[in-house]
Amino acid sequence: MSDFVKYDEQLDRLVNLDIGNRGIEPLYDASRALVGGPLVAAAADRLLAIPQGGSVIVTTGSVSRAWLSPELGENDGPSGAAAVVRALWLARRATTVVVIEETLIAAMAAVLRACGLAVVDHATAREASADGSMACVVLESYPVEDVAGQAAARDMLKRLKPDLLFSTERVGRNENGIYYNMRGRDYGMGRARIDMLFDEGLARGIPVVAVGDGGNEIGMGVVADVVKTAIPYGGPGDCPCGGGIGAVSGADVLVTAAVSNWGCSAICAAMALRVGDARLVHTPAMEARLLEVMTANGLINSADGIIDPHVDGIRDTTHIALAEMAEAVVRKALA
Repeated sequence: MSDFVKYDEQLDRLVNLDIGNRGIEPLYDASRALVGGPLVAAAADRLLAIPQGGSVIVTTGSVSRAWLSPELGENDGPSGAAAVVRALWLARRATTVVVIEETLIAAMAAVLRACGLAVVDHATAREASADGSMACVVLESYPVEDVAGQAAARDMLKRLKPDLLFSTERVGRNENGIYYNMRGRDYGMGRARIDMLFDEGLARGIPVVAVGDGGNEIGMGVVADVVKTAIPYGGPGDCPCGGGIGAVSGADVLVTAAVSNWGCSAICAAMALRVGDARLVHTPAMEARLLEVMTANGLINSADGIIDPHVDGIRDTTHIALAEMAEAVVRKALA
C-alpha cells in the first residue's frame, strides 16, 4: 500500500464531489472497485512507471459545438492535460505528443505555453528530454474520418512507440459508432477519431490512463453498465441511434472527477507526493492563468454555451479553490 494512502484518499474524494450534479459518484464507485483503491493513486503510479525519458501520447479537447464550427472547443480538458504534460516532464523528462484536431491546435498550443511548455517538433522534444534543457511538448493533428483514423492509429503507434497513452475529457464512440454530447446530441462532425488510437493501444497492451466526468469519454467503457443507469442519456434508446451516450473505449485506469480538469490536478498532486517534488503540483495561480488563456483563445464553457473562464457551468473561483485544496494536501504531506 502507498505511503501516501491518506492523502490519496483526500484527493480522490475531493475531485469527485459532484457539485455539478452530473451523476459522477456511481461511476467513481464502480471505477474504484476495479482498481481496488484511490483512482488518482493508480493513475499517478502508472504515469510514474514510464522510463526516464520515455514517450507518452496525450489527448484532450472536444469540438464542443461541432454542428456550428469545428473551431469551437471546450475549456474542460486542455488545462488539465497541460498540467499532466508538465508533471510528466518534471518527473520523467518524458517526450510527450499531444494529439488533437487541426482546428484546435492553435488554442491548445497557447494553453501549453502558458503552462510553461515549449511547443516544438519531435526531434527537438527528444533532444530537450535527453539533456533536460527545456520542458517541451509536440502537437499533432489527427484525421476526422473513420478509415483514416484507423490507419493513423497503427501508423502513429509504430512511429512514436509510446510507453503510455493518457486521455482527459476526450469523447469516444458509443456502441453504435456515434459521438454524443452530454445532452444526447450527435457531434461527431469534424471530430478527430482519436478514440481509435486508444483502442488500438489497448489492444497492443500499451497502458492507458483516462480521465472523464460524464460517461461519454474515452475510458468509460470499463463502467459502461453504470453509465447506462446513472447518467442522463446513458441508457439504451436515450439517443436517436437507439443507444446511449456512453463511450465504449476502455482504459487500464479510469479516473472519474466532477470536472475532468480536477482529476488531472489531483493526478499531478499524487505524482508530486510520490517523487517528493512540489513543483509537479498544478497551483491555483497556474489554474487562474490557464482559465484566462483559454478564454482569450475562444475555448468555451460548454455547459453554458459562452466563452468565459467558468468550466462546466462552475465558476472560475471554484476551480481555483479546488487547485488550492489539492496543493494544500501536498503541502501537508511533504512538510
